[in-house]
Amino acid sequence: MSDPRAIGLFDSGVGGLTVLREVRRRLPRESTIYLGDNERAPYGPRRDDEVIRFSGECLDQLVRQDVKAIVVACNTSSSVALTWLRRRCDLPILGVVRPGAMAAAVATRNGRIGVIATEATIRSGAYPRAIADERPDADIRAHATPALVPMVEAGHLDGAAVESVVREALGPLLDPGEAPIDTLLLGCTHYPLLGPVIAAAVGPSIAVIDSASATASALAVLLEVYGIGAPTDHEPTHSLQTTGDVEAFRRTAALLFGAPVPSVGLVRLPIGPTAGEPVALRTAGA
Repeated sequence: MSDPRAIGLFDSGVGGLTVLREVRRRLPRESTIYLGDNERAPYGPRRDDEVIRFSGECLDQLVRQDVKAIVVACNTSSSVALTWLRRRCDLPILGVVRPGAMAAAVATRNGRIGVIATEATIRSGAYPRAIADERPDADIRAHATPALVPMVEAGHLDGAAVESVVREALGPLLDPGEAPIDTLLLGCTHYPLLGPVIAAAVGPSIAVIDSASATASALAVLLEVYGIGAPTDHEPTHSLQTTGDVEAFRRTAALLFGAPVPSVGLVRLPIGPTAGEPVALRTAGA
């Protein structure tokens, strides 16, 4: 069996592009549709009911475009809304929390794992639970770092000011009075865009883990299990969509993929209650 339809991915903004990049590398024959809800980013400081509602609207937008599977490429949505999303839709839906947790549990040597994420993700307790399932003896130190997502969404990824914000955000996990962690899990898909700055701040003795690569590998397994991988001769297509500033989104995507992005669709959410209707997209420059 095979299925040439696209895989849908969504995030509160540009962070999920780090997952998209790994999915394209791991599964080069697969078509993708990526939706960033930049207009309403960040999701992290929002109430759980808002996160669930916004996540449902993103899900509906992708379902309208006849995707075959969905990756919730947002840690906040994965932590707060994943169970609800799976009840709402009968497509295979993969979150990013469990793949990332498994990778951190495997990577740690001393069992002391730091987790940085948005307020909503930390509040949910999703990462400590998922890590404990893989390594019950782990010492898990979860810390909210709300200053990082707005910085990434604004395109501030390096420089002295960014380094200062990152060092301050990581401070509680690097307290010299505590037994040192040896693994830091980036519990938000925006954070890998700050990867070099974070790695410099924690030093070479701490492994920095993000969920993107692990999620892409988990997706490959999911497609195989469901028998919905793309045909071997399939020529993939890729669509990028945002609810926010098209040009800002395009610049970040070009930086991440190392090449110009030809077009980005502008979406207004919520679209409306009728599923299955074609969705009109306005592209940059149109």
